[in-house]
Amino acid sequence: MITLEDSYKHRGMRKKLVKLIENKGITNHQVLKAIGKIPRHFFFDNAFVEHAYQDKAFPIGEGQTISQPYTVAFQTEMLNIKPENKVLEIGTGSGYQACVLLELGVELHTIEYQKVLYERTRNFLPKMGYNANFYHGDGSKGIPDQAPFDNIIVTAGAPLVPKSLVNQLKAGGVLIIPVGDNDKQKMYRITKLAENKIKKEAFDFFSFVPLLGKEGWGK
Repeated sequence: MITLEDSYKHRGMRKKLVKLIENKGITNHQVLKAIGKIPRHFFFDNAFVEHAYQDKAFPIGEGQTISQPYTVAFQTEMLNIKPENKVLEIGTGSGYQACVLLELGVELHTIEYQKVLYERTRNFLPKMGYNANFYHGDGSKGIPDQAPFDNIIVTAGAPLVPKSLVNQLKAGGVLIIPVGDNDKQKMYRITKLAENKIKKEAFDFFSFVPLLGKEGWGK
């Protein structure tokens, strides 16, 4: 059971989490503000609330996890988002990352491979006051009907950078994606400088669940 109550104690725990993330190197104040505002414990069963404000990932069922807060902040900061940007999120999962993006004022399109998570999150986020465009399907192929996007964020580990996603970026757009094997992945930022020209930057190693789908690790 999940209770939508945000107490003084919860807010205090969030404040400590924000400070921890800031100390790890996150400098974007809008990202830190979003992390500080969103009740992460809303995504946890009451029995596991004490885990909500620890800087770690946590299982949410269907073989998926709610990402570590630092990882969410890191990916979001790397996107260089501007308000009203059109953003595609690959891997809706719990919806926590989606809430962070929505706090930054974007038009969000988010796609989830697992039907159970898609249904759960699509119904839950509006109850928190967050509204996005939800899709169920193969996120590794993006959402061509809604392209192009200013930003694309992939919240699962990919074996390579899907060409479909690069193609769906606007000129000047940014894609953040972890690429590697099933144990760990290196975070990449792909900036589309022009139609046939990209800039690729590599950052730290992270550990994500596998990106499923045709341009990911298959089914």
